[in-house]
Amino acid sequence: MKPLRRQAGVAHERTKTHMSTIEAEQALPDILAHGLKVVFCGINPGVDAAAAGHHFLGRGNRFWPVLHLAGFTPHLVAPQDDRGVLDFGVGLTAAVGRATQRADQVQAEEFQTAGMVLREKIALYQPGCVAFLGKAAYAGITGKRQVNWGEQAQRFGGARVWILPNPSGLNRSFSKEQLVDAYSGLHRHLRCV
Repeated sequence: MKPLRRQAGVAHERTKTHMSTIEAEQALPDILAHGLKVVFCGINPGVDAAAAGHHFLGRGNRFWPVLHLAGFTPHLVAPQDDRGVLDFGVGLTAAVGRATQRADQVQAEEFQTAGMVLREKIALYQPGCVAFLGKAAYAGITGKRQVNWGEQAQRFGGARVWILPNPSGLNRSFSKEQLVDAYSGLHRHLRCV
């Protein structure tokens, strides 16, 4: 599979200024470009990931192996090389910018505030799909009490929405094999669209 190169387009000045303010408040910079196949949206950065400046760096985090085994990357990407996912049509962001030791330390109000910002970000970059990693962020942002795994009926910022299990090492409800199966389902869907 040939890697995709995406160039970030020029945004309206007001939007650029607004997005710069948002990025300054984030503990970990987004990895985004216009027109990606999918943007994976974690709940929020872990403290170690934010300190190192790389997504999904936490000890035991299964994101990178799962991403590769599900077919999104032709090789295992190291967290330190996270910007390389753009070559494969993949972007990374977090629902809430504040870093914490555990995702359950994010407050409900933070999700509500972050929802508008994230929706604007997705509308600006226009990926084909946004994949929320875990039900908590999507439920907190949308106010939905019942969220199912997989594709959602509603769009978010114009993009299709999928809910995937959180790959955090703290989430032991899903084995690595179950994570790969869930993420592979999204990969197959995106190839057919």
